[in-house]
Amino acid sequence: MASGVDFDGSEAKGEMWDLEQKLDQPMDEEAVRLKNMYREKKFSTLLLLRLAFQSLGVVYGDLGTSPLYVFYNTFPDGVDDTEDIIGALSLIIYSLTLIPLLKYVFIVCKATDNGQGGTFALYSLLCRHAKVRTIPNQHKTDEELTTYSRNTVHELSFAAKTKAWLEANAFRKTALLMLVLVGTCMVIGDGILTPAISGNYCVRLFITNDASAPISNSLLAKMNVNIAVLSASGGISLDHPKMSNDVVVIVAVIILVGLFSMQHYGTDRVGWLFAPVVLLWFLFIGGIGIYNIYNYDSSVLKAFSPLYIYRYFRNGKKKGWTSLGGIMLSITGTEALFADLGHFPVSAVQLAFTIVVFPCLLLAYSGQAAYLMQNHDHVVDAFYRSIPASIYWPVFIIATLAAIVASQATISATFSIIKQAHALGCFPRVKVLHTSKTFLGQIYIPDMNWILMVLCIAVTAGFQDKSQIGNAYGTAVVVVMLVTTLLMTLIMLLVWHCHWLLVVLFTLLSLVVECTYFSAVLFKINQGGWVPLVIAAAFLLIMYVWHYGTLKRYEFEMHSKVSLAWILGLGPSLGLVRVPGIGLVYTELASGVPHIFSHFITNLPAIHSVVVFVCVKYLPVYTVPEDERFLVKRIGPKNFHMFRCIARYGYKDLHKKDDDFENKLFANLFTFVRLEAMMDRCSDSDEYSLCGGTMQSRENGETSALNLDFTVSSADSIVPAMYGNATHASSGRESGQTEGYELQFMRSCRDAGVVHILGNTVVIARRESRFYKKIAIDYIYTFLRKICRENSVIFNVPHESLLNVGQVFFV
Repeated sequence: MASGVDFDGSEAKGEMWDLEQKLDQPMDEEAVRLKNMYREKKFSTLLLLRLAFQSLGVVYGDLGTSPLYVFYNTFPDGVDDTEDIIGALSLIIYSLTLIPLLKYVFIVCKATDNGQGGTFALYSLLCRHAKVRTIPNQHKTDEELTTYSRNTVHELSFAAKTKAWLEANAFRKTALLMLVLVGTCMVIGDGILTPAISGNYCVRLFITNDASAPISNSLLAKMNVNIAVLSASGGISLDHPKMSNDVVVIVAVIILVGLFSMQHYGTDRVGWLFAPVVLLWFLFIGGIGIYNIYNYDSSVLKAFSPLYIYRYFRNGKKKGWTSLGGIMLSITGTEALFADLGHFPVSAVQLAFTIVVFPCLLLAYSGQAAYLMQNHDHVVDAFYRSIPASIYWPVFIIATLAAIVASQATISATFSIIKQAHALGCFPRVKVLHTSKTFLGQIYIPDMNWILMVLCIAVTAGFQDKSQIGNAYGTAVVVVMLVTTLLMTLIMLLVWHCHWLLVVLFTLLSLVVECTYFSAVLFKINQGGWVPLVIAAAFLLIMYVWHYGTLKRYEFEMHSKVSLAWILGLGPSLGLVRVPGIGLVYTELASGVPHIFSHFITNLPAIHSVVVFVCVKYLPVYTVPEDERFLVKRIGPKNFHMFRCIARYGYKDLHKKDDDFENKLFANLFTFVRLEAMMDRCSDSDEYSLCGGTMQSRENGETSALNLDFTVSSADSIVPAMYGNATHASSGRESGQTEGYELQFMRSCRDAGVVHILGNTVVIARRESRFYKKIAIDYIYTFLRKICRENSVIFNVPHESLLNVGQVFFV
């Protein structure tokens, strides 16, 4: 959306003044150029402001709704001392400054993978700069992709030593992957807990609050706000709190069902409402904060002094330490800030945070603290109590909409990270749908949507006390932040090549703050903090077992693949009858002949006239350009009519029904045949030249370059066939006749029929395997394979053209 636009609008005033002065001079070529440059700068500034405005609704919804519940979760038992309020406010101020502002907005957000953020984006960067992937299916031609950016390191540098240390041990690679999976599972837990805590709180306040009706504060504290229901004229207290709580849960469940039922429409259709709602929300809470500071107690501004943090811990001791779990809720949503960078440039996110989000949040928390200085008993619902009566209902409506926006953002982020995990072989195959033609990252996963809904409802109904939901929420957030810090340490070393002193400084400062919060949430494990741990453990088990089974299956196929010499020994007919048609044999191997093919021709007396081994693999890049997606090479002599086609995808790419995969595959295959024929006679032609492994052809004034790999034999050479840039030319009558014959033969075979041959493999643990491996492979992995989507569905293979070949793998 913003590619190719320079968002660095920080120009000196003197330069702009000189530019304007030059524009007033008589028009010449230099003046015209300067005037156009000035207009482009103004356009870039306007575009930057528009993108910053749009980022409010997608990126900052979760972070912006934290004032709803922070002070209650900080003081669940009430406020004992007025100075504690100032100490808590000081902690909130410096937490917002150190974590979201300094760490994420100005440091972590720069570690994007071509604009993509999140845990797997960091992992993909590391995979490109070090050989840490556990599934070794990469080829050296993958590094020539335009999106495969990487930096070289000096052999004697600290970065090179760190890289060698990571690559030297398989256990370290697995540990790095486990670290990424833990962060991913905690993000999934965040997607479950955000709708629960936001929706639960708004429903409780809707049922229990009225700007014009007095409510017993002591009763509110005892009943956890569940004691009043609105009527047309005012608040009516209920004598049966259980009935009131049941009503709260039922209404919350209805809202959650409605929220998850809307997901299939996608964020693109409702996104136009997000930014205005969140902007109004920030303006409201900022304005209310100014009003409360002026109207109640402006002395809370002394909380900007860190001295009150020391006094807070000195007076509160263990109670003050454990209250950090509530303080930490003020920075929830920060990880979503990084994960949602795919839609906006970093400068737009930075501008929105520094100008709107950060100051409004500081004013909101300061205003609540000023109100609590004179109303200690209102800590249960400090936010709504501090709203002026005249604007109570408008603010409540905006707060409810903002909570829904926050929930939407985290749910969408959950979909994206599950898609990334699936692309890297760490999650079972699930149905993934595009919800926007404009934004590549906006997707919808139906199966996961309903699983998240059920888990979210279970959390809402099971934890009717919102403080327990807050404890669980805080645990999920702090673990994700710790994972990001550890990954950023490697990014700064291997990718940015920072000096090790800067790396140590960043890591120590981040770990001191985050480990402090983590130690606080550990005290509340038995008060709801165990929920995200259980959720993360369940998803971690699923993801690791799936990855382990996938890795073992790939290793088995690598060891059991057939050599090229065996194929050559069969002869042009492969020792069988060659029937008309094209057989597409799907395999995960990027080299060699898969075991499924030998198993197939051993049991059947015939094979198609043209055989194409199709390998669909994902690379640690966010996307693969369409004209670089396919690699084609020939297997054996030409009269064998055997090819290999490797289709490469990034973790943001999708197999869609309308992407016409089969037609693109054949178009690249035919292009390969034409280019190969031209290469045979290129030495006799003045139009083609081979220079440095690059063949350049000139036709109609256009130049196209194809990277060729001459390091292997001609019978196994790789040519990246660029779809859409097919070169139609002949280099001699003989090569033209050969090219025309083979193309005509292949087209006739395609007209005769295309059969998709897929392996229906059963993975079984060996008898001598240990019991935990048998449980993982024979039960968990087998169950996941049964319930996940088939490859034929993902590749959109017609049922009448599908041929499954069964085989058993022992791992």
